[in-house]
Amino acid sequence: MDYGRWTKNHMTKIPIKYINHEITDEDILYEDNHLIAVNKRAGDIVQVDDTGDESLDDKVKKYIAKKYNKPNGAFLGVVHRLDRPVSGVILFAKTSKALERINALFKSREMHKTYYAVVRNRPQAEEGNLVHWLLKNPQKNVTKAHDHEVTGSQRAELNYKLVGELNGYYLIEVDPITGRPHQIRVQLSTLGCPIVGDNKYGYPRGSLRKSISLHARKLQFIHPIKKEPVLIIAPLPKDGFWEKFEGMMGG
Repeated sequence: MDYGRWTKNHMTKIPIKYINHEITDEDILYEDNHLIAVNKRAGDIVQVDDTGDESLDDKVKKYIAKKYNKPNGAFLGVVHRLDRPVSGVILFAKTSKALERINALFKSREMHKTYYAVVRNRPQAEEGNLVHWLLKNPQKNVTKAHDHEVTGSQRAELNYKLVGELNGYYLIEVDPITGRPHQIRVQLSTLGCPIVGDNKYGYPRGSLRKSISLHARKLQFIHPIKKEPVLIIAPLPKDGFWEKFEGMMGG
């Protein structure tokens, strides 16, 4: 995602500074001895990349070490990721045992995820199933969707449904069946519904907030250690836009 802003003559690019927020109790959606879930801010990176910005997993490690007085640091396992401009629930493992079992839940598709996206174009069909074969260009960090298998591609599948409309914006609920890089973004764009702010995948303008209107709302699974059902819901960002859609979303 290109987070810079172009001036009117399109010759000078003004970089947007990353704002680093430390993790506090308010960011924690769920925690026990085995797992911790955080409401990720748009703009946070989950793991270290070449930007040099502090990663979310490092910030969560610091939070755990401080909260539980662990001077030698804390174990934290990354089990899934969210794109940098995406907000919402992200789950980490606090023990190696939990990490192994949560990874198995993701692999067997027993981890149920629900996202919400805001778009400007109404989808032709109010609900449907999308299947594409995605091919990522790692140099440009862009994924392309094909309607048939091509060399090196990965099969991607999701279900979507139109939830409602507000002031010319449409709220779409997305249940991804697979978890591929940029999957929801590129598949909705292929549907003719690029996500608001996502100029990498067809929306005409980027966001000055390092965000796109895609939010990981819910995670549902059976706890890998306790064997109890877990439902984690991430509140929407308080940015003057997302809150308007809160009433359209189920619990």
